[in-house]
Amino acid sequence: MRNPDIVLETLSEKSVDNTYKFDRLYRNLYNREFYLQAYQNIYAKDGNMTPGSDGSTIDGMSLKRIDKLIETMRDHSYQPKPARRTYIKKKNGKLRPLGIMTSNDKITQEVVRMILESIYEPTFSKHSHGFRPDKSCHTALSQIHNNFTGLKWFVEGDISACFDSFDHHVLINIIRRRIADEYFIALLWKFLKAGYMEQWTYKRTYSGTPQGSGISPILANIYLNELDIYMEHYKKKFDKGKQNGYNLEYHRIYNRLQKLRVKNSKKWKTLDKKSKTEALRKQKQLRRVMQGLPTAQQFDLNYRRLQYCRYADDFIIGIIGSKENAMVVKSDIKQFLEESLKLTMSDEKTKITHCKEKAQFLGYNITTNKFPHVRRTINGTLTRVGTGTIVLYVPREKWRDKLLDYNAMRIMVVEGVEKWKSWQRSFLINAPDLAIIQKYNSEIRGLYNYYRLANNASVIGKFAYIMKYSMYKTYARKYKKTIGFIINKYTKDNEFKIPYETKDGTKYCIFYNEGFARKEIPLKGEIDVMPKFNKRNKTLGQIKRLKAGVCELCGKGNIPVVMHHVRKLKDLKGNSEWENLMRTMHRKSLAVCADCHNLIHESI
Repeated sequence: MRNPDIVLETLSEKSVDNTYKFDRLYRNLYNREFYLQAYQNIYAKDGNMTPGSDGSTIDGMSLKRIDKLIETMRDHSYQPKPARRTYIKKKNGKLRPLGIMTSNDKITQEVVRMILESIYEPTFSKHSHGFRPDKSCHTALSQIHNNFTGLKWFVEGDISACFDSFDHHVLINIIRRRIADEYFIALLWKFLKAGYMEQWTYKRTYSGTPQGSGISPILANIYLNELDIYMEHYKKKFDKGKQNGYNLEYHRIYNRLQKLRVKNSKKWKTLDKKSKTEALRKQKQLRRVMQGLPTAQQFDLNYRRLQYCRYADDFIIGIIGSKENAMVVKSDIKQFLEESLKLTMSDEKTKITHCKEKAQFLGYNITTNKFPHVRRTINGTLTRVGTGTIVLYVPREKWRDKLLDYNAMRIMVVEGVEKWKSWQRSFLINAPDLAIIQKYNSEIRGLYNYYRLANNASVIGKFAYIMKYSMYKTYARKYKKTIGFIINKYTKDNEFKIPYETKDGTKYCIFYNEGFARKEIPLKGEIDVMPKFNKRNKTLGQIKRLKAGVCELCGKGNIPVVMHHVRKLKDLKGNSEWENLMRTMHRKSLAVCADCHNLIHESI
């Protein structure tokens, strides 16, 4: 069997040739190594212990189970099971549908995802950042910060019910441009048409990609890459001129200032103190007027520029031009989406915003610098910096709403004025001391890490301050003590520390104290990236354990083993041999023989 790493690398190399069409892809689904790698990629996710519509989970994975799956691929009898539909609450109170796939379908879809990613990832636009290797919300925001300088208008794009609205025929036709393997395409059709179970009733899917499935993000990027390509061509037609025309008023004042400097320098030695003061005053006055004027024309009809950035189904466009230009761009994109991709752009959420106001994208407020300042260069000359640069802000409502969502704060209105008060979190009172401080630390770090690119990232310190006193009150409520007692008990060297015991002795967990400075370097894979094949996942422990054929519980060798999984190690409450072994190994999986696996499940 061919090494999946070599196969996928070959596909990636060929993908850069836009005329090349891929065939014989389906045969890779006969390769056991692909399924083992797919299992290695996804086994650790908590969601894999959530049963699909057939009641199965990733628990019990074995080589025999994989081989049976491969046989259904060989005789083309494989049929994905309907997803079990559930709903998760969105921030606006609405419900988002989520499909929970069966474990076998998850494994198969991961194999398909790896193949599709190898073919399409090298060809995707650099302006696309959603669910891609080494891309994230941060890389999208960094692109905006670096490339949108000097713009006059934002177009905030939003596609209505995007993932639920993908036309299956349009998607398959796009894929057929690069893939000529009808068996492989037939498998994609099966996934698209698998349907879902809701309240034990089967419902068919007529459009959209299965949200919650492993292939949904890559299929969405393949579909919306058409928009990226369209925008690249559109930009070439839209852009006009080499640079903005000169602002004649600025240069008139500049020339007056230069003449005045030359005139004053010639007679400087003959002037008295009062005349010198008056001469300098006039120079400074002219310089202030000059610095208050833009160097280039603000409305040059012969100069236009367009910038574009997309994250999943949200996109933002920056325009140097008139509002009429922005309205035409919005209209043209809407027409393209409807005619070519059969998607509807939300008129309510797609806004045209002036650069001096705040556009919203990926939870940030985006605007241009309203206060350019003068700085002296190395040569000693004064120059303006910051003019037209992009500024990223943390919206106040984001961190305020987080405090309310976490139930760490109450807002009280006293004489018409809002008073924010930190609040104890009752659901944490029965948790161990270490778990409480870790919970607060993770929530503070999580919000800061996301908003670390913001120019006002320091405001997260206000969030952390309220969270800190919420933590104090939670401990005080737990031990029925005052806040002062808790602070005095656990504060050492000006740090709030919770002690905990390890095999190496007593250690301390310190409340977050690393500051909230702005950091311009974006986080890439840590935020939202999909797992990448072997290059990003070097640890092949699960594969080796399955192939070793050794029961880690009873010690039998040269036997077929199955992988026993648990959702979280902290869920292990007993002291049975297998639970102690998993805790000792610090693993959420255990390779065991069939007899030991049965005994484990009998004891649960």
